[in-house]
Amino acid sequence: MARSYYSAVLDHSAEEVWGVIRLFDHYAWAGVPSETVIEEGKAGDQVGAIRRVGTRDRTVRQVLLAHSDLDRSYTYALCDPTPFPVRDYTATIRVVPVVESNKAFVEWWATFDCTAEDRDRWVGYFTNDGFAKWLGALGRFMRTGRT
Repeated sequence: MARSYYSAVLDHSAEEVWGVIRLFDHYAWAGVPSETVIEEGKAGDQVGAIRRVGTRDRTVRQVLLAHSDLDRSYTYALCDPTPFPVRDYTATIRVVPVVESNKAFVEWWATFDCTAEDRDRWVGYFTNDGFAKWLGALGRFMRTGRT
């Protein structure tokens, strides 16, 4: 099983950051030009909700597996057919308070299976072209209200 991971410290409280990202259907903070819709009228914090993110070149569907306001985290999986040649992709984003400075430590990781020869490629892709970019956009969103 492969694992991608990225983390960042943001100059806002954990409560403020969680308030922005907590709903599964609010994805503007990630800086991805897209349309995000929760299918079948479910709520953005309802386990089982399916988020459909449509960009100009692809549509990604993800199902919310777990959501916790107490832990400030949610876990989701890619729905089939996946837009990437990986299997069993599950990701978690979590916001933890940095008590000393009243900042937020945000971490995002995913586990997935893929072919051995593609492992480094996909680990790097999800880490650098995904989580790092999206958390950078979240930092900009928190500072300015836009990505």
